[in-house]
Amino acid sequence: MELINTFLNFAAPPFTFITLCFLLPPFQILKFFLSVFSTVFPEDVSGKVVLITGASSGIGEHLAYEYAERGACLVLTARRQGSLDEVADLCLQLGSPEAIVVPGDITKVEDCRRIIEATIGHYGRLDHLVNNAGIIGVSQFDDLEDVTRMRPVMDINFWGSVYMTRFAIPYLKQTAGKIVAMSSSASWMPVPRESFYNASKAAMSAFFETLRVELGSEVKITIVTPGIIESKFSKGKVWTESGMKVDQDLRDVQVNVIPVGTVEGTAKSIVRSVCRGDRYVTVPAWFKVTYFLEMLCPEVLEWAYRLMFLISTDSTPTGAMGIHAVDFPGAKAMLYPSGIQSADIKRK
Repeated sequence: MELINTFLNFAAPPFTFITLCFLLPPFQILKFFLSVFSTVFPEDVSGKVVLITGASSGIGEHLAYEYAERGACLVLTARRQGSLDEVADLCLQLGSPEAIVVPGDITKVEDCRRIIEATIGHYGRLDHLVNNAGIIGVSQFDDLEDVTRMRPVMDINFWGSVYMTRFAIPYLKQTAGKIVAMSSSASWMPVPRESFYNASKAAMSAFFETLRVELGSEVKITIVTPGIIESKFSKGKVWTESGMKVDQDLRDVQVNVIPVGTVEGTAKSIVRSVCRGDRYVTVPAWFKVTYFLEMLCPEVLEWAYRLMFLISTDSTPTGAMGIHAVDFPGAKAMLYPSGIQSADIKRK
């Protein structure tokens, strides 16, 4: 066995080199032509049924608007009835033939079952399931007194998507439908104070990558890995050990000097990629560089994070340490969209 292991260790580098030289180029050429074809002939979602979780605000809200402009019939779900009703009304004005609201809590299995049953009961079909609902948890791990207080981050981000997907799959198979998994670049980025959020998004990516293999061509899956986008979090709404709160000082430390993408452009990019049948989409596209940094030189990324997020002689009112580069005059105006300057959060 030791001799076999020695041989495999010796043979692995040249085998990898041969694979990259001879298999990768033709594979990439094939992917290029397939992408051109799917760009020229994207899926027409007019009249199709799209269910979006977390549709009351942020990316989910604007995904609803983008699908509405393409003529899709919508099912909008979240916990806030009032906000959902507002989104549904605007979707109708934008071109959706019909938009129904089904309030629910996706951390509850029976609510997820009810949402899918309401969709099928009303429309008789389901074409796209957009697993968008999520929250971000922020806390340095060794500062937590009760680690179980961070459980909602995994319950909403991961298990909520799992429950919805389980009940939706039989109907998605009937329509050769699609699943949109709203993961995050945090699935590969070791962002300090976001260990639970990072883990929930990594779990989500791994789950849907595995599901893609299991389902094969019956149901297509697009895994979305956004950078930092206009949302409740980029306005400062985070889950902490003491519960949900709005803290823009903590937001400034966590987002720091990373440019924040607009939610409208993000929604357009996501729906365009889904209709093309892309397996993955990162928005903004430049954020892909962080993946290669993590793969090729993780030590550099870790050092940069410690410098920007953890090393400081000052503390914010929340006790969050880091270099507050956005405190420089004009920095926020340049890096953050105007929509997240206010701490006002949709609460209805």
